Amino acid sequence: MQWSCSKLLRVQSPCVYYQNKLKLAIIGQSVFGQEVYSSLKKQGHKVVGVFTVPDKDGKADPLAVAAEKDGTPVFKFPRWRVKGNPIPEVVDTYKAVGADLNVMPFCSQFIPMNIIDHPKHGSIIYHPSILPLHRGASAINWTLIQGDRKAGFTVFWADDGLDTGPILLQRECAVEPNDTVDTLYNRFLFPEGIKAMVESVQLIADGKAPKVPQTEEGASYEGIQKKSNAKVNLSQPAEAIHNWIRGHDKVPGAWTLINGLPVTLYGSSMLGGSAPAGQALEIEGAPQPALVTKSGLVLYGSDGKALVVKNLQFDDGKMIPASKYFSSGDTSSVELTDEEKKMAEEIRNIWMGILSNVPAVEDTTDFFKCGAASMDVVRLVEEVKQKCAGVQLQNEDVYMATTFQDFIQMFVRKLRGEDQEEELVVDYATKEVNSMTLKMPHQCFINGKFEDAENGKSYNTINPTDGSVICKVSYASVGDVDRAVAAAKEAFDNGPWGRMNPRDRGSLLYKLADLMEEHQEELATIESIDSGAVYTLALKTHVGMSIQTFRYFAGWCDKIQGKTIPINQARPNRNLTFTKREPLGVCAIVIPWNYPLMMLAWKSAACLAAGNTLVLKPAQVTPLTALKFAEISVKAGIPKGVINILPGSGGMVGQRLSDHPDIRKLGFTGSTPIGKQIMKSCALSNLKKVSLELGGKSPLIIFSDCDMDKAVRMGMSSVFFNKGENCIAAGRLFVEESIHDEYINRVVEEIKKMKIGDPLDRSTDHGPQNHKAHLDKLLEYCEVGLKEGATLVYGGRQVDRPGFFMEPTVFTNVEDHMFIAKEESFGPVMVVSKFPDGDVDGVLRRANDTEYGLASGVFTRDINKAMHVSERLEAGTVFINTYNKTDVASPFGGFKQSGFGKDLGEHEHIETQGGLFGSSDPLLYDLCLISVAMYFELLSCYRYSMSLTSL
Repeated sequence: MQWSCSKLLRVQSPCVYYQNKLKLAIIGQSVFGQEVYSSLKKQGHKVVGVFTVPDKDGKADPLAVAAEKDGTPVFKFPRWRVKGNPIPEVVDTYKAVGADLNVMPFCSQFIPMNIIDHPKHGSIIYHPSILPLHRGASAINWTLIQGDRKAGFTVFWADDGLDTGPILLQRECAVEPNDTVDTLYNRFLFPEGIKAMVESVQLIADGKAPKVPQTEEGASYEGIQKKSNAKVNLSQPAEAIHNWIRGHDKVPGAWTLINGLPVTLYGSSMLGGSAPAGQALEIEGAPQPALVTKSGLVLYGSDGKALVVKNLQFDDGKMIPASKYFSSGDTSSVELTDEEKKMAEEIRNIWMGILSNVPAVEDTTDFFKCGAASMDVVRLVEEVKQKCAGVQLQNEDVYMATTFQDFIQMFVRKLRGEDQEEELVVDYATKEVNSMTLKMPHQCFINGKFEDAENGKSYNTINPTDGSVICKVSYASVGDVDRAVAAAKEAFDNGPWGRMNPRDRGSLLYKLADLMEEHQEELATIESIDSGAVYTLALKTHVGMSIQTFRYFAGWCDKIQGKTIPINQARPNRNLTFTKREPLGVCAIVIPWNYPLMMLAWKSAACLAAGNTLVLKPAQVTPLTALKFAEISVKAGIPKGVINILPGSGGMVGQRLSDHPDIRKLGFTGSTPIGKQIMKSCALSNLKKVSLELGGKSPLIIFSDCDMDKAVRMGMSSVFFNKGENCIAAGRLFVEESIHDEYINRVVEEIKKMKIGDPLDRSTDHGPQNHKAHLDKLLEYCEVGLKEGATLVYGGRQVDRPGFFMEPTVFTNVEDHMFIAKEESFGPVMVVSKFPDGDVDGVLRRANDTEYGLASGVFTRDINKAMHVSERLEAGTVFINTYNKTDVASPFGGFKQSGFGKDLGEHEHIETQGGLFGSSDPLLYDLCLISVAMYFELLSCYRYSMSLTSL
């Protein structure tokens, strides 16, 4: 009955509304109330009064702030009734606003019925449950505590009962196994609830709002839990324990007794696989001892299944990672020995010598608030080191402990060696290959640690050379995404990365590049077995260009500058505007499988150089070099939380990154359809910035006056480079009619010389396709070309050997309407069409007849023809008498449905491109922010095009 009611209400929602408007009173509070208020105003309804709670500690509720800013009348009543009776003055004030409808989003106050019933249309309320289930103020908590498979909300007509009025509309969503109150609220109840409140008001305005009586079947009421009632019953199945803990998360907090003391449990998730090794811990009432592991506290239910708890909180309020239970100690402060107290007084004298303007240095004295500058930091560090030989003190330590008391605590811990960074623990998957022992991390990398996915899930990553399993890799969940983003946000807001001197940040990136170079053979080998890249290409391009990219952007760290702008204001004021580039915050990166490490470098190096932090999702089929990179970043000294790597599903991890409200920009390389979905999600979530490098169908025009040897060699490279799995691969060749047959014959002759085989064999030219599904798609692509009437000159088949090998393929007589003429293969398929001799404008029309605009090329000895064609080809890059020549100093990206935003290159200095590098389109640059998909974004007033010429 409940389901059919919900279904009925959905179909009654009108497709077209916003003609009729109402006068509204908003009674409620919180950011939710603010968003409902703002959305209703945008739709043209008149808010005649906002009734919210009084200011707390001098701070107004967000709803009041928004309304006061708009000039809407705001009333802050501490209460509406006394001893159950309405307060006459409050009632009179309310009635004076003349509302047609009361809208009550998350209203926490008790509103008298003469207020509820007063407007012409009565009152509607938002409730976070699927009524009549979970009536009461703790609806979301009880949804989780009772293990409901569905959550949702109801907009209902207020009555004199407790959430018992008729239903106007309802919405539902699935409850994920590790959902929390926060994830449910942020993912569904908050954004969809705001839309539903606006829709409900319009249904009422249009006279179409239903009033469906609530059934008593399935009705329940659960009050707010008290702390005393929140103790966990550990003698029940693991899922029930997990539900109890996550349902009580934050407030009031589920607890148990450990060693006779109450301990509150936070951050529960089901353990999918076997428990990692750990130290046994007896817990009162548990069917078997718990385990303190590197992943957290593992608890076992009565059914033998297990869950993991991330954090523990003690009665004194101190919270620790559960993994640190046996080593936590009292970290709030350390008791000083007599010798250490003497040293503290000597350091106090050093502070006094530097802060000569303060009468005394107290424990609460703040070094910087007393006027200290950067030179004073150096002096403090050096004087302390001189007094206390052997202590490892850095300038950054002063910035992280600015009061005298904090500084002494930090100093003593360093003196005792208690501040040593925890050694990185890596559960390697090892493999003997390419005359070396590969040591490959295979877990999620979150907040400086490798750990299993929250749900314990993993998947196999496959070697495309023979189809064998390389190792199991963690399959990140939505919960892992939220933890990684929280770690990145904490690292950005409070960690040393953002406070670090840019030159020091550059030094760390240089060190990272040096360590990548030290590990280049290992990285190239992992890239070969995980992606199928030929080892020599992986060494030179996949890994080599990645190293170059980090070195290039390391040099930009201390060269990111703003501008001063004279402005014309009334004298005698001498006004000046200045701009400042600042990092955006947490950036998300979603990279493809064709160049796993290089795409990571292209998109993350500038992001890190600018001071951002990042959460990166490698392609599901090629995660291993990204995880090895994470290990190397720790060795380079990159602070924890700055880099987070989450292998897993694009549909799950990528979608959550797109939706996450704490991410400020997302960079994506992949298909156009997915790019469109990401752009939509980013807009709807928090209007985060987006950079997209999407599909391509890059045209290559070969004129009869070309250098034939070069045109054949580079034309083949334009298609078959990296097995054709190349974003800028020439998707269609246009060859002038008089040389067409000779060109094809020479290409086929050269293909027959290519060696197809093991990518680790140094003489191999052509390795396996990345994964089986892609190989199958390529074979189907060739079948479609044959059916449409194109001529298969060579290849088109799978190579008869283990693995995912495909023959280099050549199609001719390809007509413009054919599928293979329009769609990207992303594989070793050369698609050739001829064009009449001398028909330059005609071939340009055909080349530009595509929705893509990533790259293009032209081969001719005629410089005038080359420039004419390059200026008219609609592509982000035009190659002239060359192809595939990318460089870290040259911006890269496309337009049309190939996306927008640039990778690589400097962020300013050139306002028009000229000379050998392309067209004369003027550019405008964003001079206020460093862009986040981690590269310096250029905003062009026209399309941004670049021609790379080799004449």
